[in-house]
Amino acid sequence: MSFGQSAELLARIQFAFTVSFHFIFPAFSIGLASYLAVLNGLWLWKKDAAYLKLFDYWKTVFAITFGMGVVSGIVMSYQFGTNWAAFSDKAGPIVGPLMGYEVLTAFFLEAGFLGIALFGRKRVGNGLHMFAVAMVAVGTLISATWILAANSWMQTPAGFTTNEAGQFVPVDWWAIVFNPSFPYRLVHTVLAAFLTTAFAVGAVGAYHLLRDSSNRQARTMFSMAMWMAALVTPVQIFVGDQHGLNTLEHQPAKIAAMEGHYETHQGAPLILFGIPDDKAEKTHFALEIPKLGSLILGHSWDAEIKGLKAFPPDERPPAFLPFWTFRIMVGLGMLMLVVGLWSLWARFRKTLYTSTWLHRAALPMGPSGFVAVLAGWYTTEVGRQPYTVYGLLRTSDSLSNVDAEAIGASLLAFIVVYFIVFGAGVFYILRTVSKTPEGEEEELHEGPTRAAGITPVQQLEAEGKANV
Repeated sequence: MSFGQSAELLARIQFAFTVSFHFIFPAFSIGLASYLAVLNGLWLWKKDAAYLKLFDYWKTVFAITFGMGVVSGIVMSYQFGTNWAAFSDKAGPIVGPLMGYEVLTAFFLEAGFLGIALFGRKRVGNGLHMFAVAMVAVGTLISATWILAANSWMQTPAGFTTNEAGQFVPVDWWAIVFNPSFPYRLVHTVLAAFLTTAFAVGAVGAYHLLRDSSNRQARTMFSMAMWMAALVTPVQIFVGDQHGLNTLEHQPAKIAAMEGHYETHQGAPLILFGIPDDKAEKTHFALEIPKLGSLILGHSWDAEIKGLKAFPPDERPPAFLPFWTFRIMVGLGMLMLVVGLWSLWARFRKTLYTSTWLHRAALPMGPSGFVAVLAGWYTTEVGRQPYTVYGLLRTSDSLSNVDAEAIGASLLAFIVVYFIVFGAGVFYILRTVSKTPEGEEEELHEGPTRAAGITPVQQLEAEGKANV
């Protein structure tokens, strides 16, 4: 079952499919773990029941997201052996240890404290519970660090030599981990995860505010999400610009594809929209702003920007997909900035919780972070072609000796199983967040065990001291 396609193309599609499903879950869980840590810290500091209710509300979503991320990650990793054995053989001495460090440090840390973070408050006390929640959040960040170190090395390889078998072997692990693109990619990706969570949480808050603008928990989550959107989005735009300059230095062909430039320009225009055509070596129907491309990329009106024609035809990435995915990512980033600034204006006017139009705008922005991170990932990975290790190992030389029919059959099986299993998980998450975030309202405020004259906060403080 090859669908008339080559084994290489089917293997690439299969990996793209599985990594797309996998990536959306860590992109959410990284930000959500930190959000839970902040909520728990605010509860311990202020003893405001709203933060505890929100913690209990979102911890269920985090547990499901974390579980689906682990499962999809395990399935994805098997493809290194089944479809990409040549890559695993040649790059394994470097990529293998980096992936192993992720398991030994991040995954063990997350797994060790996850149960306490989710279920252990009443068993271990507030202090140790807070430590567990923080360790889970730290674990997600460490996980992102190792994964991005491995992927960044594939983009900008450093600190290695080649042995007689043609394998890449480490010489300097510091240079391998802190390769030229790693700092930019790490910051850019982590901020993207925070924004993904912020707009997802903000959309849920907006949904419940549209139903009841007086709901305390909905107000709190929407306010926190909009602070993140307003403050982090401008920083992310700046970091993205710096990442682009780094890519221009180390992967100029990728930038040419992203910008839709086939000709080298002194004072390159910024192509807003168009249809890149690799065969004709031209971007049709280009809508351009003169010289703005050079100003953005080279910080000069007359900076030279190489086009795809400056590279041999067999070393050029396909332009159509990274051209459009890059614009999707940037366009969504601009919309995030607009919503963030709009929230600041509403906050200044004291209408943050009553502005129906702001809430309606925040609602469809809920999935914007997921779309943006996937678009950015496609831009990065497709723009790296025709290499798996940039400039050193071609994708065509990384493939296992496997038939197209076998890959096609497994791809079809993945599609069916993934949509059933992960579709059910996403449905449960959506059903969970559609419920009003009241948490344990009755237990906190109207519980039969609460002594007369004792406020909910005093009751919770007493329970916390008893737990300790």
